[in-house]
Amino acid sequence: MLNLPRWRVILVIIVSVLGIAFAAPNLLPSNVRDRMPTWLPQQTLNLGLDLQGGSHLLLEVDTTALKRQQLDNIADQMATALREAEPAIRFTGRGVVGDMARIRIIDPADMSRAMAAVRPLGRSTTSGNEITAFAQGPENTIEARMTDASLRELSRQAAQQSIEVIRRRVDPTGANEINPVRQGENRIVVQAPGVSDPEELKSRIGTTALMTFHMVRELSPEEIQSGALPVGTMLVQPYPGIGNQQEVVERRPRFTGERLIRANPSTDPQTGQFVLSFALDGQGTSTFCRITRENTGKRFAILLDNQVLTAPTINEPICGGSGQISGNFDAHSANELAVMLRAGALPAPLTVIEQRTVTAELGQDAVNAGSQATLYGAVGVILFMVLAYGLFGVLACVALAINIAMIIAVMSITGATLSLPGIAGLVLTMGMAVDANVLIYERMREEQANGRGPALAIDAGFARALVTIIDSHVTQIGVALILFWFGHGPVRGFAWTLSIGVVTSVITATLVTQFFIAIWFRLVRPKKLPI
Repeated sequence: MLNLPRWRVILVIIVSVLGIAFAAPNLLPSNVRDRMPTWLPQQTLNLGLDLQGGSHLLLEVDTTALKRQQLDNIADQMATALREAEPAIRFTGRGVVGDMARIRIIDPADMSRAMAAVRPLGRSTTSGNEITAFAQGPENTIEARMTDASLRELSRQAAQQSIEVIRRRVDPTGANEINPVRQGENRIVVQAPGVSDPEELKSRIGTTALMTFHMVRELSPEEIQSGALPVGTMLVQPYPGIGNQQEVVERRPRFTGERLIRANPSTDPQTGQFVLSFALDGQGTSTFCRITRENTGKRFAILLDNQVLTAPTINEPICGGSGQISGNFDAHSANELAVMLRAGALPAPLTVIEQRTVTAELGQDAVNAGSQATLYGAVGVILFMVLAYGLFGVLACVALAINIAMIIAVMSITGATLSLPGIAGLVLTMGMAVDANVLIYERMREEQANGRGPALAIDAGFARALVTIIDSHVTQIGVALILFWFGHGPVRGFAWTLSIGVVTSVITATLVTQFFIAIWFRLVRPKKLPI
């Protein structure tokens, strides 16, 4: 192993140089980094909320909008149940009035059959509990009201779903320790380290991002201005900065964005303009194909949160499961919209109850304590290695410094956040790194004690210890990945730092240390190893 292949030597040099280069900006003052050439690495570590503060938002699910949305769905369900009755029950006046959904039966003689048709809708199919109360109202109407228990449960579910959507929008990798948590039944707390302006955090969370597809009703400007719109239609405004004009569309969407499986910004090869490319799942593809086939030659409006993005004409059936959305997009708006659509729609609008900039919970004292802990740990490790293994201990410490530089470099490149748990992971990584060197050096001692020469002892030490090192580190990274997968916030930060440290420790212990020992051996040609 002392005769290292050229590719391994080159790999060690490249990895070491890149690690130091990308870690170095963290040691430079900001004014120095600002004057550096743009081609040099300038990314630095993000500090967690406990170290540098950030932004705090308290959001609340708009229960009024959520309730109206649910009542609208109940009205649709009642209409479907009446149509599917045998024989079908005629009705009119479907809609939402105040805190109830209402539908009017045309023939009073059908009231008893109508009540029997809609009552099964009032119970949950999973729990069997009553979620909607149906009653006969004036003028042959059926009124449906949500129970208080079902509304509370709906708000709780909406808050939990919103948490997942927010997490995917603002921290898709989970490395930035942005951890939305539910507070009470329908409130969400979002804290973002390093984001000094809460408005920036609000824009990243974005809007509801519910995409719907509606058929356009072609009306003259005079008819639109008169306000006398046809029944079942609505006037929608263009999406700010993207849409071109207001449109009159059918109130009921023909298709929703729930079937989206991909949304990415791209450019139209013909016009060079930014567009939004999307793809649908299998069911969405067949539904979209049927709708476009039935409405070829008509205009199809694409709405985002009831605002028009674009309203193109359907020239031919779209059955490929993909398409493009055009508009007045630029690179930023196309990317932001794609992120929101990929993350999914919020189940209901969110109202900002409180927003503020927060200071570090532990402040400079925490930074100093963490720095001191890391320094003391490093000094302790260095002293032990030097006293126990002499020159080889010094070489292991140099490899350890490169290891730490690589960890910081990877965290800087990935935009990961370093908090106090992350510092703990860094200290733990130092122990794991030198542990691998201890295994290698002890194997060398054993081989030398058994009468082998220096070269054979070094080769055997690395070869025999390699399996043990890989086995222990694979176990550690398995635990780290479990913590990252199931944890949130600082737990993920700790797991991310630990995962990086495990990988870099294997590299530095087996490759970098071996590289240094090989160079030393060629220069000195010792008769006995100094361990």
